[in-house]
Amino acid sequence: MTERFERELMRGSLDLMVLSVLADGANYGYLIQKRVRDAGGDMIKLQAGTLYPLLHRLEADGVIKSKWDHSTGRKRKWYELTPAGRRRIRDQALQWDKYAACIQRILTPALAALPAK
Repeated sequence: MTERFERELMRGSLDLMVLSVLADGANYGYLIQKRVRDAGGDMIKLQAGTLYPLLHRLEADGVIKSKWDHSTGRKRKWYELTPAGRRRIRDQALQWDKYAACIQRILTPALAALPAK
């Protein structure tokens, strides 16, 4: 049950996490994956097989753009937000804050009512 719950949470928030990483500036796939994993600790297990299709979808949606760079001697595809991506992250972040506040209002009394371990 817990694994399923964690997957559903990630599925519902992964776009916002990736867009948030890109809000700081352009990044390539591995750095995006690392920043999301580092922020999530044990909760987030973002695999490349999940990240790259997501990046392709976000690019197709017009919220990020990419370009190849060879300057480091290694070919890397860098991703960055578009103006539409900046609008989306702002809108989604505001929605997320409202949703999280609602969940917190519901959970706080429920947790207080439960017996301690």
